[in-house]
Amino acid sequence: MVINSNRVENSACHDEPTTSVARSANATPMPPLEVHKVCLPPPRTTVEKLRHRLSEIFFPDDPLHRFQDQKPLKKLILGLEYFFPLFQWGPDYSFKLLKSDFISGVTIASLAIPQGISYAKLANLPPIIGLYSSFVPPLIYSVLGSSRHLAVGPVSIASLVMGTMLSETVSYTNEPTLYLKLAFTATFFAGVFQASLGFLRLGFIIDFLSKATLIGFMAGAAVIVALQQLKGLLGISHFTGKMQLIPVLSSVFHHENESQRKPKLFWISAAAPLTSVILSTVLMVCLKSKLHGIKTEGIAVGRTFAALRNYQVDGNKEMVAIGLMNMAGSCSSCYVTTGSFSRSAVNYNAGAQTVVSNVIMAAAVLVTLLFLMPLFHYTPNLILAAIIITAVIGLIDYEAAYKLWKVDKLDFMACLCSFLGVLFISVPLGLAIAVGISVFKILLHVTRPNTVALGNIPGTQIYQNLSRYTDAARVPSFLILAVEAPIYFANSTYLQERILRWVREEEEWLASNKRSDIKCVILDMTAVTAIDTSGLDAISEIRKMLEKRSLKLVLANPVGSVMEKLHQSNILETFGLEGLYLTVGEAVADISSSWKAQP
Repeated sequence: MVINSNRVENSACHDEPTTSVARSANATPMPPLEVHKVCLPPPRTTVEKLRHRLSEIFFPDDPLHRFQDQKPLKKLILGLEYFFPLFQWGPDYSFKLLKSDFISGVTIASLAIPQGISYAKLANLPPIIGLYSSFVPPLIYSVLGSSRHLAVGPVSIASLVMGTMLSETVSYTNEPTLYLKLAFTATFFAGVFQASLGFLRLGFIIDFLSKATLIGFMAGAAVIVALQQLKGLLGISHFTGKMQLIPVLSSVFHHENESQRKPKLFWISAAAPLTSVILSTVLMVCLKSKLHGIKTEGIAVGRTFAALRNYQVDGNKEMVAIGLMNMAGSCSSCYVTTGSFSRSAVNYNAGAQTVVSNVIMAAAVLVTLLFLMPLFHYTPNLILAAIIITAVIGLIDYEAAYKLWKVDKLDFMACLCSFLGVLFISVPLGLAIAVGISVFKILLHVTRPNTVALGNIPGTQIYQNLSRYTDAARVPSFLILAVEAPIYFANSTYLQERILRWVREEEEWLASNKRSDIKCVILDMTAVTAIDTSGLDAISEIRKMLEKRSLKLVLANPVGSVMEKLHQSNILETFGLEGLYLTVGEAVADISSSWKAQP
């Protein structure tokens, strides 16, 4: 099927190419260049297109590929292995693996017990709730989870967010029973939300929270949590319940008399626990240095350790597992839990081989609940405060913030705004600011796509950014522009204005340098991965505007989906015989040859 262009064909393009010769900016003849036809993609029905698109959106990893061409019994076995990874590694489990998992489980239990108590305190919950949350969820995850090294349980950030948000609604001192019920209810609905996102394959929604904003949010939360622990470190009884920097510091300095025996030696009372915090922090830093830059980002923790051991973790399936874990946990006096970075790091380094390490940890916590709980009743507050500070200091990733500053100033500003939002406003609003900044960045890139002017590298058919490659030269009578983003309704007007500005600036530059005028504008559409009806209208309007200025618009290398829409909208019919080319080089060569052939 050929439309009104000698360079557009259906998917089976077998016509012989024509040959043209182009000249570079210094008028040196280039080797003859073949001019190829631009092919349309293979024809597909609307249902086929929709099915392909939905598959790419919700199933990019094609999780069901193992079920293809299998017998019913084999499909049943694969299904059990998919939904319950226990059936995948269980048959090959050995005493050697159990030995490694036992050592790892006991090791992470030594962290889980004090951290569970401390993080429950951070969420304004009874300490035993923290131990429950370190017992039931790991057992459920060991059946449903696919990460071999993820150690689940209470974490500092989730505890902080829950404690802060619930305290704004109910006083945990005046109405402890209602506070506890709300904590379990919030945990249940958090699990429902997580499981729903995973089941509906909507895990990509989490990606709207960028890494830069996460770094700032976690650092701000870590500072607030650490400052809140000054109450326990300094023995101050009347301490603010607010989670902002100024009220916390004000509370410290306005109630210093509560912990002072000798005013001049006010800070000496904190020296011993602070020393233990510093020593513990050094140990955590040494641990992090062995992990080659592993970061904290929820499910990404499991993916990181999986990458180190060369196995795959399905993010959506993990969300279902963690969601069901929280739903079940809320029914057994547990509050919100997820994958812990510090415990997962210890679990990995201790040699864990499977999720049995979580079962061993849960067993150790159960022994503590049954026989050792009275011993923890007398744990000093300063010890709990020191444990919390030690854990959260590792969340302040100053190296990542410095890297953001070096690499991307906009990402650094997003990180800084998130950090300051948590520090000076509140944790929930800080999280909202983080999400808002992430969405704003996306909108900024979508609505203001990058456009560049291209030039020819002499002696080649390569066209690159003029401002980036100093040896790239302008091609006489041509303005070659590249659009580096999809063309949608959100950016179509901007692109019209920006392209016309490129034309005006190029004409001014040519006039000031006494060069020949522009005759043709080539739009390189290699990076235009998609286009909608507004984008098609924008292309048509740009062509009309340039025609009024006696300039020709040419499109080069549109991708399959863009080419299909250009064809279906009949826009290509208005471009004529020299309106569409496979490459920029072919467009320059063929159009230059046609100009020479004119009398």
